Amino acid sequence: QVQLIESGGGLVQTGGSLRLSCAASGLVISDRTMAWFRQAPGRELELTGISWKGGTTHYEDFVEGRFTIFKDSATNTFYLDLNNLRPEDTAVYFCAARRVSSATSYSADQYEYWGQGTQVTVSS
Repeated sequence: QVQLIESGGGLVQTGGSLRLSCAASGLVISDRTMAWFRQAPGRELELTGISWKGGTTHYEDFVEGRFTIFKDSATNTFYLDLNNLRPEDTAVYFCAARRVSSATSYSADQYEYWGQGTQVTVSS
């Protein structure tokens, strides 16, 4: 059974940092395209970043160099480092694994497995 278990969310002040973890079982993250999405209050699900099999990454413009995504193959864990956080980053953050056969990686409907989400709240 595939599971993506997220942790690491919490409440931080503006400018603070968090590391979000996505522990995977039932699939090998290094063999899959993985992504982080977020959903802020009153907004639709939003792509944050993508990590392809070969290690290349994509970040949406709002990241502005503040976030880093990476895979730890040894522990089969997918990470999102959040730095210099702003109140506008407040959202539920989700990790997701794309379908193997998908032709694109930028739409949520291309992702087959999802974590439960972890809340990040950034206060002023």
